Amino acid sequence: MDLSSIDTDLLLTIGLGIAIFAIPAAISAFSDGRPPRAATFGIVVAVALILLAFLARPGGYTLEMVPEAVARVLARVINY
Repeated sequence: MDLSSIDTDLLLTIGLGIAIFAIPAAISAFSDGRPPRAATFGIVVAVALILLAFLARPGGYTLEMVPEAVARVLARVINY
């Protein structure tokens, strides 16, 4: 699989977006005594996308690069 053509900023941003919604859903399910099936699936997908972004980008991401990557993706979406 050729990872050079994957947009890692987009993968990272989508993964973070899914995580933002999945983690509170898991907490809510736990507090209501329900099994957090959908939230668990969301967390697994989010972690997979984030890991793929980190592994596919040459040199990876540093913590300082994450907000810049999200800003680049949001700027592309807004200017589309």
